[in-house]
Amino acid sequence: MNILARLQHLNPVLSKTTLRQMSLIVCALLAMTGRVTMLGISRWTDKGGSYRTVQRFFQTTIPWAQVMWSFFCAHLKQGEDVYVLAGDECVVTKSGKLTHGLDRFFSSLLGKPVASVALFALSLVHTRERRSYPVMAEQVVRSDEEKAEAKKKAQQKKAKKKPKKGKAGRPKGSKNRNKSEVTLTPELTRIQEMIKRFLALVGNTITLTYIALDGHFGNNNALQMVRQCGLHLVSKLRHDSALYFLYEGNDKRRKYGERIDYAHIPARYLQETTTADGIRTDIYQATMRHKEFAQALNVVIMVKTKLATGATARVILFSSDLQLGWAQLIDYYRLRFQIEFNFRDAKQYWGLEDFMNVKETPVTNALNLSLFMVNVAHVLLRDLRQEDSTVNVLDLKACYRGHKYVTETLKLLPQKPDPILLGTIFDKVARLGRVHNPQPSLNAP
Repeated sequence: MNILARLQHLNPVLSKTTLRQMSLIVCALLAMTGRVTMLGISRWTDKGGSYRTVQRFFQTTIPWAQVMWSFFCAHLKQGEDVYVLAGDECVVTKSGKLTHGLDRFFSSLLGKPVASVALFALSLVHTRERRSYPVMAEQVVRSDEEKAEAKKKAQQKKAKKKPKKGKAGRPKGSKNRNKSEVTLTPELTRIQEMIKRFLALVGNTITLTYIALDGHFGNNNALQMVRQCGLHLVSKLRHDSALYFLYEGNDKRRKYGERIDYAHIPARYLQETTTADGIRTDIYQATMRHKEFAQALNVVIMVKTKLATGATARVILFSSDLQLGWAQLIDYYRLRFQIEFNFRDAKQYWGLEDFMNVKETPVTNALNLSLFMVNVAHVLLRDLRQEDSTVNVLDLKACYRGHKYVTETLKLLPQKPDPILLGTIFDKVARLGRVHNPQPSLNAP
């Protein structure tokens, strides 16, 4: 239960004062109920954790990337296992007008842009354990240029102007352009800088080959951005993407073969067919080209057909690694969703939705602390699951809350109970409120 001992490996990264403050705050977060704000945290801290102490911690500039990476190496890294880098953006709704980075970001849950702050996070997904561990997070602060560009795109989409009809064929004087030489948007530039800094931090500790990103990054600019970082992209294309098979003739000037007809995909590309609950799933894989991409793509098409009605739906995944097998490609993209569970836990348990800080440094610390606590909870739950594999975060918090209650009660006693009785009290009270453990008897042992 000694959190400070678990954080000792952070000594080279944090000062002794900041490390002591962090240990007090982590203990409070594990035990507390209610909204996770600075005032709420101060009410649950032990001696030395006043509201002013909590304020000082949130005002401190902390190298969170190094903190998360050091914690990962000390407690979460599993030998030479395979990890996939995943990235995604998280939107946190906020009221008021003073919060640093406050803007209107699109919320997928609400289906519209809302007043909020956003962060982009990178996580390492363990392919064997199928768990995601946040390792870097930065707040998204859009520049005026980026806002103007987004506004322009929205207006163009709303206008839906039809292109003017001109002469058929290629415009006179146009030249071939190298599609691998792209101008990155401010968003992609920001993400690329994050990836490069993280890869420099990792060094040779683990080998990273792939980064999984959602369909928002299923375009040539994002692919070139990832390739410039030395990684391969795993992402998703639109369901109606204009894909072409490779040209197999003798004309060396041609690269594009026949355009794919999704209703009649050649059988030679079929990799697997399964049927479950009246739905047949056909999986195809082929090396294909898209006229907006600089290089050929490793494409996997999943076609689901409802046998009763004949209705179909499809998902198109792709990777820049032409040697990646279809099963691995699907699995890596599925694992990307594990980062969503990190965001869910950070919002539900660790204050990502609750913080009330408004200045840049406190907001940065609040965002990163909530994701750091996701990793801390993984480590503590791993120990609890040695006794019961079904325990969850609510059980973990109930356990620490019970220990907190017993500790505060013992401070009021003139004499401490017998050590054996004390251990029994801690054990029984720590089980109160746990979902996946039997309720203790209220009778004396």
